[in-house]
Amino acid sequence: MNYKSIVLVLLVVIMWGVNFSIIKIGLEELPPILFSALRFAVVAIPAILFIPFPKTSILNVIGVGLFLGILQFSFLFVAMEADASAGLSSLILQTQVLFTIILSSLIYKEKVSKSQSFGIIVAVIGFSFFFYSTGGNITTKGLILIVCAAFFWAVSNVIMKRIGSINLLHFMVWVSVVPPIPLLFVSYFLESQEPISLLMATTERTWLSVLFVSYISTLIGFAIWGWLLKNNTAATVTPFALLIPVVGIITSSILLGESLSIIEIIGTGLIMLGLLFCVVGKRIYSYFKATSSQLN
Repeated sequence: MNYKSIVLVLLVVIMWGVNFSIIKIGLEELPPILFSALRFAVVAIPAILFIPFPKTSILNVIGVGLFLGILQFSFLFVAMEADASAGLSSLILQTQVLFTIILSSLIYKEKVSKSQSFGIIVAVIGFSFFFYSTGGNITTKGLILIVCAAFFWAVSNVIMKRIGSINLLHFMVWVSVVPPIPLLFVSYFLESQEPISLLMATTERTWLSVLFVSYISTLIGFAIWGWLLKNNTAATVTPFALLIPVVGIITSSILLGESLSIIEIIGTGLIMLGLLFCVVGKRIYSYFKATSSQLN
């Protein structure tokens, strides 16, 4: 990976890490389902006039739009409104790595390595700590909702895995067409029958939050990520995603004044360790094995 790619991948990590605190700010005035609908509507409405439909089946677009756009973000936003801090949300959502490994093994018969199995066990142990500390930075409801959101993200990963090499920016723009209408329908019946009045009363701070989540973290973030995956190996790029919770927790402590308890810090460390083994455990083992052979 050259210096340009390193700078770009770190930029994406920062954007996606900060994104959780920005979402939390937007949820102060907007209900979660409506916020999620706006996020995708802002991306889709102008862009589809200029962006061609991706070279893939419409069922793939609808599938990712359903699991990633409607289900994952709805569960995440509902959890973050009152049941989960921005920092812990950024961490727990990364369990999509574990679910993706398990689903790929079940559906595509991909072999789960020993290091990945060990990582999954360590991460699950880390999760158990949060069931003893729920109520502060995250409730049991919030934990379950975000784990469900991570699972839905993993399902969308499995769908995208079968798509192959396509223009990810074009794909994400058209995926964004799917969620707004169903989400607005749900929001109307569950959140507010006067969404227009609610939007008219929204401050600039919240609209900036919507614009950041829509254009910066979604369009620009996924466009750069797609370029990185196209020009570098996935094994080189994907480990940087482990830095997203680090940025998320640091940002939330600065912008929102969030802090973790001792139990939450231990649980966070174990989950990060588990994710590390899942993503790069095999490479770590190979490195130490090669180093040991040289010493002998």
